[in-house]
Amino acid sequence: MIEKKINIDSIASIRRVAEELLAFCDGVKCIAFTGEIGAGKTTLITALCKILEISDVASSPTFSIVNPYEGKKHSVYHMDLYRLNDIEEAFGIGIEEYLDSPNYCFIEWPEIIEPLLRGFPLVNVSINVINETEREFTFSK
Repeated sequence: MIEKKINIDSIASIRRVAEELLAFCDGVKCIAFTGEIGAGKTTLITALCKILEISDVASSPTFSIVNPYEGKKHSVYHMDLYRLNDIEEAFGIGIEEYLDSPNYCFIEWPEIIEPLLRGFPLVNVSINVINETEREFTFSK
């Protein structure tokens, strides 16, 4: 396993984290984000979308489960699986079609589909809240 850690002391540094994450991915387009509520998962995904020149505004898909975003060069599926009860519900929303697509898949709360993700190239991002402004990001693949 390859791992990288980045600490920031301000949300103003989130773009740097997003840039380093995309470089770390090295072509892998499926990224799973874990961290407590309010850790910054959606904030980091918003920064990633800006770098990828996505024209849509990224927002939390908590109620819609999946938000598709379009850009000139890239498309993104932003998933928030928090409200799913089991992997069967994920199959019900067509999770395999999203994962099999050539688009970026940014997955918040991926634990519910962990067995399914074992078959896909994947980068994991863990966000640890240090305090109100500090975060530690761990990338692994």
